Amino acid sequence: MICVLGIGARSGFSVLITNEIPCLDMIEKSQCFPLWLYEPATSPDKTGASPQTEMFDDSPEKGLFDNGQPAYTRKDAITDAGLAHFRNAYPGETISKEDIFYYVYGLLHSEDYRTRYADNLMKELPRIPCVKTAAAFRRFSEAGRQLAELHLNYETVTPYPLQIDGADLLSRPGDYRVSKMRYGKNGKDKDLTTIIYNDLVVIKGIPPQAYEYVVNGKPALDWVVERQAVTTDKASGIVNDANDWAFHAQPEIPAGTGAAHRYRIAGNHEDRPESAGTGDLSGYVDNGLCILPDTGFVGTGRL
Repeated sequence: MICVLGIGARSGFSVLITNEIPCLDMIEKSQCFPLWLYEPATSPDKTGASPQTEMFDDSPEKGLFDNGQPAYTRKDAITDAGLAHFRNAYPGETISKEDIFYYVYGLLHSEDYRTRYADNLMKELPRIPCVKTAAAFRRFSEAGRQLAELHLNYETVTPYPLQIDGADLLSRPGDYRVSKMRYGKNGKDKDLTTIIYNDLVVIKGIPPQAYEYVVNGKPALDWVVERQAVTTDKASGIVNDANDWAFHAQPEIPAGTGAAHRYRIAGNHEDRPESAGTGDLSGYVDNGLCILPDTGFVGTGRL
């Protein structure tokens, strides 16, 4: 389904496609438009149950996702009248409802469209015009399909062929640990084609186009370089260690020992094995602050 920024949202117009049932805050004040609708095969008046409760029912032959006969039938969300509108605009062309769906997605990403209708997009739902020619319609529809493929399956695309110096040296999980990423140097200027990951790994050959992907006012790569680090909050002394969320950066744990947890109190970092099988957490207190292993949560009491 296509989700657009809702009326009254504070940020500029945005649109994103999803193949999962989204949180309505995925985009601010989201309003979503599906490719398909699902209707109960039996009228709610006869079953006495609402479609919302039936859709996720675990009972056989009731829920949408059960293995038995589904209680829901699928229909196109784009109406026959909508299809006729586009077919009349391009006589003799074979146009499907799916073509229209992806045409809308492609059009909503057009910089020209967003600029021309910027004021309207902040006050009302997008209006979808018919472009002048069938060829232009096809280009927008194909662009929408390609964008949808990227936005839905970005984690499965073939990685860009970067040069990674030192990758052959990464023999231990700790070798992936990063304290502070930084860009390379080209004289006095930053070399944006190079990122120094840590003392062992240098990534080279980053294309300039990578910096065209901007999130909240700056390139996504800038956010990664800034946030993938170990920082200390001056007021509390709490250490925010991005390595805690990186699988490859976790330390090896010797067989037969308890899990090692690193406490995040500035100036007092040490690994202590958890008492295996005893449930004794009394050792997890430093200077009146209690630290919950694995969560990084810091409280004020004694466990």
